[in-house]
Amino acid sequence: MNRLRKASSLLKASLALGILAGGDLLGGGFVCGTATASDLRRTAIVEAVAGARGAVVNIHGRKTVRDEGPDIGGNWKQVNGMGTGVTLDPRGYVLTNFHVVDGVKTIQVSTSEEKSYVARLVAHDAATDLALIKIDPEQALETIRLGRSSDLMQGEPVIAVGNAFGYSHTVSIGVISALHRTVPVNETQQYRDLIQTDASINPGNSGGPLLNIDGEMIGLNVAVRVGAQGIGFAIPIDQALEVAGRLMQQAGSERYHGLQVKTVYKAGKPFCVIDAVEPSSPAEVAGFVPGDVLEQAGDVELSRALDWQRVFLATTPLEELTCSIKRKDETKQVSLKFEASRPVQVAFNEASLEQAIWETLGLKLQPLDGNSVQTLNQRFRGGFQIADVRPGSSAAGQYLQRGDVLVGMHIWETANRDNLAFILGQPEMQSAETIRVLVLRGDKTYYAYIQPSNTAGVAAYREQSSRR
Repeated sequence: MNRLRKASSLLKASLALGILAGGDLLGGGFVCGTATASDLRRTAIVEAVAGARGAVVNIHGRKTVRDEGPDIGGNWKQVNGMGTGVTLDPRGYVLTNFHVVDGVKTIQVSTSEEKSYVARLVAHDAATDLALIKIDPEQALETIRLGRSSDLMQGEPVIAVGNAFGYSHTVSIGVISALHRTVPVNETQQYRDLIQTDASINPGNSGGPLLNIDGEMIGLNVAVRVGAQGIGFAIPIDQALEVAGRLMQQAGSERYHGLQVKTVYKAGKPFCVIDAVEPSSPAEVAGFVPGDVLEQAGDVELSRALDWQRVFLATTPLEELTCSIKRKDETKQVSLKFEASRPVQVAFNEASLEQAIWETLGLKLQPLDGNSVQTLNQRFRGGFQIADVRPGSSAAGQYLQRGDVLVGMHIWETANRDNLAFILGQPEMQSAETIRVLVLRGDKTYYAYIQPSNTAGVAAYREQSSRR
């Protein structure tokens, strides 16, 4: 409703400007009622941009890419890359698109105050094209105001801010043209459930915010339709924040608690709700149960799952954190003591791991060393060659075949056996409706979405590994 009131005010302001010619000229400014033309300049759009500008950063870097020319024969060349990012945490955690920083050796980041930093890649998810990078600012950074994308309306006004063609903090305006768009990237990858907008999205805008009229980020700009005008796309913020939370969890993997949280909206307001508690984890020992609403952790008030991940990053191993939770109508104080790391779940025989993978994914895998995999793609440190695919399995239905090289699963790499053990030990692997895998076939990368056929195999595997 607040957004509609601002849009209405903006419309009234525009109409007022159109009839000011009939007003009185006083002191160099037209007057219409009690508002001057100068007052009307500061529209809702101006306010939205001013509120978001400090949380938008510009990204530059050089990367090596293969020349696509037909007569080049596989030569490589250096190109200048550019993009945008949004600050999610005042300590310097920035969300952007993975394709902006993929292959960039030195990620240069500049803020709205024209301060420059070198960033490091913390974590990424190639399937959703999102990445988390970290800079070390001299002082706390402004963070982007977060909205929601579940209530977006076709036709509502939006604002894009980004490093368009290297012109930092460029602003463009438009409307939401459509929702839930699927956009192919290449023969093997596509973006799903995107926001379509006619706000100008240009090279360099990738990773920048798409704002609503309240100045809240409701999408992350990701792509433009080549050869078209007024067709750009953004990842919905609800989806982007879910991935960002997982990426932050990776960044803090040396601290273990056993909580899985999610963002739940009630009456348009976000809440941080406990979705699952791992058995025998510090969270279970502390007394957390699924359905608890996390209201505060330490001195930080929580409203989203991302807020919890930010607190998690600020803790140290073995630290004890006092949390305020709401269970039904009762508020409780719970003390959570972090462990130094997640219990290692690799002390089991090779046959049980192979059986779990075969029963769950329908794949038989053989390890490959890093050198063999890097001859196919330098991004990956190792992987597993698919030696067999179970007939009738979801993997067979996704056209995975012998000779493909598995290099990633869900949000993790599969460089070695310990990686596979860790991934199958995660609670979400038991309840996942689909498991995303990343494979190499020759010099091309493919994504497949496997429906696990026997998650009981994973559960038995976790049960066995926890006893060892």
